[in-house]
Amino acid sequence: MICIATGGKLITLAATAFTLSWTHSVEKTRWEEHWTAGPLGLTVVEGRIEGSGAGMDPPPDAVLKDGAYVYHPHVPPLPELVLAASGATVGGWRLCAEGSTCLTLGEKAGSPVNVRWCTPGGAEAASLTAAGPASPD
Repeated sequence: MICIATGGKLITLAATAFTLSWTHSVEKTRWEEHWTAGPLGLTVVEGRIEGSGAGMDPPPDAVLKDGAYVYHPHVPPLPELVLAASGATVGGWRLCAEGSTCLTLGEKAGSPVNVRWCTPGGAEAASLTAAGPASPD
């Protein structure tokens, strides 16, 4: 299960994979990542960037495919994703989980959005609910 803490509320999605996409605030190009979620955390399995520039160059092993640079990150699972909610981007973050409708997150300025794996009724969900989203530094 995926838990999302946003705006003081907790959203749970019964899924083990999701796509996270956004539009780069300067270059106005789409960035997309495919993630899996499980007890070890969140693992990014593929990224797609529709262009380069302004701090978003594709990694050296990226391949241009269907108008986007596609790559496979080699990073260990993360316990949590913290997504900024600046309100200064084109449209926030778009999270689409398997078998679920898509959510737009962090579109308006506010506290960051926290995404993590959690088990039904588990301590992970309870800690997100009790703490709420992290406050910006």
